[in-house]
Amino acid sequence: MSVKQADSGTSAGSKGKARSPDAKQAQNGEKPADEPAVDETAPDASETGQAAGHRVEQAKDTPEDTPADTPQDDEDLAAALVEAREQVQEMKDGFLRAQAEMENVRRRSQKEIQAARKYAIEVFAQELLPVKDSMEQATQVELDDAVGEAVTRMKEGLELTLKQLETVLAKFSVVEVEAGPGVKFNPDHHQAVSMVASEDIPPDHIISVMQKGFLLKDRLLRPAMVVVAS
Repeated sequence: MSVKQADSGTSAGSKGKARSPDAKQAQNGEKPADEPAVDETAPDASETGQAAGHRVEQAKDTPEDTPADTPQDDEDLAAALVEAREQVQEMKDGFLRAQAEMENVRRRSQKEIQAARKYAIEVFAQELLPVKDSMEQATQVELDDAVGEAVTRMKEGLELTLKQLETVLAKFSVVEVEAGPGVKFNPDHHQAVSMVASEDIPPDHIISVMQKGFLLKDRLLRPAMVVVAS
């Protein structure tokens, strides 16, 4: 072997053996000395941002200190409460009045309906009364023996018709007002045509009846025309 080959082999071996300290550390699993050491216990940047945001939200949620109520505020609240109570009472009173008025209207309507049914024939009965008067006057005529049989039968027929009319009127509660000699004068049912002194009839009592009066149930259709003792 020549000298040059020996030298070259020696140089190569020297280069292979001569390694840097960093290479040795890397080979042994150690970090190079010039790299800065990382603190694994230090908080991450993202975690630090989240914590800061949480503190900001807590600061927003924390209510600010409100000033204490002043005596003027208490007085205003008390006045508003009194006013509200008065308004409620007024509305309650108004409701009760309206309810009472509605009840009165309902009762009046019922009475009017009942009265309309009860006195439905009032006008018709009033129109029949003069007919009854005329028939009564006709039956009171005295017939002498000179009249013929036809006139006598006509009068008998008129009397029968009058009785039928009285029956129909009584069926519908049309009755005569009590009036006659000696009956006490009643201004609700009687109308005094005149007042005459009488020795037989006491004062304020009826002496005679000029025209009969009639009632429809408890309602006066026509007062009795009477002469009263003074």
